[in-house]
Amino acid sequence: MTDRRDLLYQQCRERFPTLRVRGIRAVFLFLNFLLIITALYQLKPASKSLFIEYLGADSLPYVWIGTALTMATMISVYHKLVERVSRIRLVLGSCFLFGGILIGFRIWLIHPDPVAATAFYIFVDILGVVLVEQFWSLTNAIYSTSEGKSWYGFIGTGGLLGGVIGGSLAGLLLNHTSLQTPDLLTVAAGILGITLVLSLIMNRLGLYCEAEGSAQEVVSKGGWKAITKNRYLILIAAILLLAQFASPVIEFQFLKTVEITYPDLEPRTAFLSYFFGLLGLVSIGVNLGLTPLVHRTLGVIAGLLVQPLVITVCALGFLVSPTLMWSAAAKISDRGLSYSINRASRELLYVPIDTVLIYQAKAWIDMFGYRLFKIFGSLLILMFTRWLPVAVSIPRLSWLVAGICFLWFFVILQLRTEYGLLVPGKGEVKIEES
Repeated sequence: MTDRRDLLYQQCRERFPTLRVRGIRAVFLFLNFLLIITALYQLKPASKSLFIEYLGADSLPYVWIGTALTMATMISVYHKLVERVSRIRLVLGSCFLFGGILIGFRIWLIHPDPVAATAFYIFVDILGVVLVEQFWSLTNAIYSTSEGKSWYGFIGTGGLLGGVIGGSLAGLLLNHTSLQTPDLLTVAAGILGITLVLSLIMNRLGLYCEAEGSAQEVVSKGGWKAITKNRYLILIAAILLLAQFASPVIEFQFLKTVEITYPDLEPRTAFLSYFFGLLGLVSIGVNLGLTPLVHRTLGVIAGLLVQPLVITVCALGFLVSPTLMWSAAAKISDRGLSYSINRASRELLYVPIDTVLIYQAKAWIDMFGYRLFKIFGSLLILMFTRWLPVAVSIPRLSWLVAGICFLWFFVILQLRTEYGLLVPGKGEVKIEES
């Protein structure tokens, strides 16, 4: 499979002279990913702030459950489209469609109401998942294996930088212009328009060249069965899903604290915008500084331990002092470290695994596991804050976060033994489905 993909990629290089310039495709993809995330980070603070304004942070678990169920329903429809439509047409169509829907939402939000705020929140989550998945799906199809290893880190940094630019831009627009929260939708639609034009240019230059047969993905059916037959995969899935289990609780504590601290819409949106910019900046700093240092000196398992350790410290800090500073620190430790050192460490875990098993495991985790565990996390929040006879306070939810992190630690230590058996030297051992 690898040799064939390298051959097909070489055919693309022969057809399009642009591809012969080393790195030019990576630069364009870097810019493309940067624009996608910049647009997304115009929308994230707006969707969260509007939802809090019209429904309150206490209703967030309900919309998270609704989002997960909506995405689960749309996945099958989306994958049918992938089978029938070329990736580049799907990307172009998605940018055009999402831009149009954003303009529609902007008109709807002239007179906002709870229904509009809820629909917009769910839409933003779907937009983020679809555009990012499309981007990496297309990138995986157009790169040869060897060049992908060389350029994926650079391309991914475009997304992290997009988070910094997007969040900072939204905050600046709200604080230093006459624009208000709903106007960020128009800005995002404009950025998606630029993304559409850039994609058209890339396609014309042959940067999206997919030789016939190179776009076929590994069929990822039976992902759950593939995981259950392999202890190593079970442990990997467990640490990924425990992280997703803790994430809604941390998000709820953070947004509830933001609601209390910033009761007005515009200041709240501006704060969230700058916060997301800071989150992206932390991710870049950790990615460039801490991640290589930890991996070189302490190893992959130590890299995995960083996130639950920092989350535990921040959660207990919020328990003792329930302030915006501690809840923001917990949120950064959750998402900022997840996008940087934890992501890099997780990818290294897949090195000793058979390629087909990787696709099967990731497919199940990405399509079902994450959403299922987000629903579980949301139900836990509702149980402790609303359904029990005696409601648990927001700061005391930190005990739940700490408990999840304790279990997270335990699974990583179990994984350490398995990883040590598989990778005694350079990780050249490959495991097959047992």
